Amino acid sequence: MSNVSVLSADRSLLERVMFCSVTIVPCCVFLFVNCTMLFSLRSKAVFRDTCRYVLLYNLLFTDTVQLAVSQVLYILLVLSLRITYPLCGFFITLNRIILRISPVTLVVMSFDRYVAVCYPLRHATIVTMGKTRGAICVIWAICSVNVFSHISLLRENPFEGLNSLQIKRVCSVENMLQGPVAAMFDQVYEFTLFISAGVAVSFSYIGVLVAARSSSTDKVSARKAHKTLLLHLVQLGLSLSSTMFKPVLGVISQIIDSITLVRISVLFYVCVVMLPRCLSSLIYGLGDQTIRPVLLHHLTCSVSTRVAPYGRRPATCRHK
Repeated sequence: MSNVSVLSADRSLLERVMFCSVTIVPCCVFLFVNCTMLFSLRSKAVFRDTCRYVLLYNLLFTDTVQLAVSQVLYILLVLSLRITYPLCGFFITLNRIILRISPVTLVVMSFDRYVAVCYPLRHATIVTMGKTRGAICVIWAICSVNVFSHISLLRENPFEGLNSLQIKRVCSVENMLQGPVAAMFDQVYEFTLFISAGVAVSFSYIGVLVAARSSSTDKVSARKAHKTLLLHLVQLGLSLSSTMFKPVLGVISQIIDSITLVRISVLFYVCVVMLPRCLSSLIYGLGDQTIRPVLLHHLTCSVSTRVAPYGRRPATCRHK
């Protein structure tokens, strides 16, 4: 009987490692593409000095960090690995900040497209580089407010009575922030943030649709802005779905066994956590006519350099 239990436990661990490995490969690919996109956005002055590209860099940076942190937390969850409270608190805090920056950045990017279509003559004076950098600072400040709430709510955990700082269960928000006050605060904060972001992006979308019917509006610019704002709404919806990842799994875990739960969690993780984090590179990197050639150049050069013997850079990549 004991041998059967050991074999079952070994099989369970093997399956967990296998499912974990399945997500690591696409995560590394997405991180490589995102990092190449970030490098591309810093490689030319036209990207560094254009407001919408600066906002895109901020969005892509947060998505990349979010993807990396989410992968670490996912590995800890699937393999049931335990770490210390301070390290878990760092991961959870960083994860919660970054998660909220993306939707707010999408709001600012939507406002930029709204002004560009509805007030084209005033766009250069309304949306300036100084205001854009200030908006990014405000975004990080607003989303970092949640850090102080987490620190204060950590007092609900009985750390004084612990013999060790090692967390007894897997690292998660639920295990770090115990108590109804912490859970209620997080729910209200996320609900308010995503509802406000959804209303703001929808307002910009409707404003562009109305302006597109005007004879004085540039039809091509309005059409591009219309598609961009629609994509922003899709990204916002996917970001919202990623916040429901753990609650949904929590409900499902009550009715299925642990191995089936791991299999379902892999599917959920890829669809609602990983996919939204790589959309920015796919949408803007391949859709924007200015970014596309630069991104493809850096991607092909990076791959060619790794494949070439002795790490020699191909001649086409040396002087670009």
